[in-house]
Amino acid sequence: MAKRDVAVLISGSGSNLQALIDAVAADPDHPARIRLVISNRPGVKGLDRAAAAGIEAIVIEHKHFHDRAGFDAALDAALRARGIELVCLAGFMRILTAPFVEAWTGRMLNIHPSLLPAFKGAHAIDDALAAGVRVTGVTVHYVVPEMDAGPIVIQAAVPVQPTDDAASLARRIHTAEHRIYPAALRWAAAGHVSLGDDGRTRYSGPAVAVNAVLISPPAIG
Repeated sequence: MAKRDVAVLISGSGSNLQALIDAVAADPDHPARIRLVISNRPGVKGLDRAAAAGIEAIVIEHKHFHDRAGFDAALDAALRARGIELVCLAGFMRILTAPFVEAWTGRMLNIHPSLLPAFKGAHAIDDALAAGVRVTGVTVHYVVPEMDAGPIVIQAAVPVQPTDDAASLARRIHTAEHRIYPAALRWAAAGHVSLGDDGRTRYSGPAVAVNAVLISPPAIG
């Protein structure tokens, strides 16, 4: 099977980027190949992670553009110039324009620190604590123009302990993120998960079907 070329978009430390890099590197038969890392901010740790793995990394600073459309056009050009087939958003703190998202429909994944559709937006962990929920989690979903509203690929539940604060809950959520995002990328690159014409996620293969929803995630097949 030919490997699919992947770009990862980041804005910060890149811990999910590292999880993806490690998963791909650990398996010579992995169906994905991370070809490019793009950051909208210079000097972030994620760029160092890419360099250490021998992956091309570039900075496209959003501040250098007059509007979102111009920034997104530069992103799109960089992706297409390298033949990118799949895009993973990993802590990429920019709202993408509808034309960009539509151009990459079914080929762009995002990870969010809640069990969507609960607690959308940038403060999901704080919002879960404020709401007093006993369970929150992580979701990987396809990107659509509406923020955090795309069809779900995989979720993992994370219990909220009575003693949790934002830092302690975030640590457990990040552990779950680092397990399910590599699974989602593998499935997408292998064609075991896709976005149907009806806008719903489609699965193939027994391991994917069984593990599409995980509670306090066990080993992922």
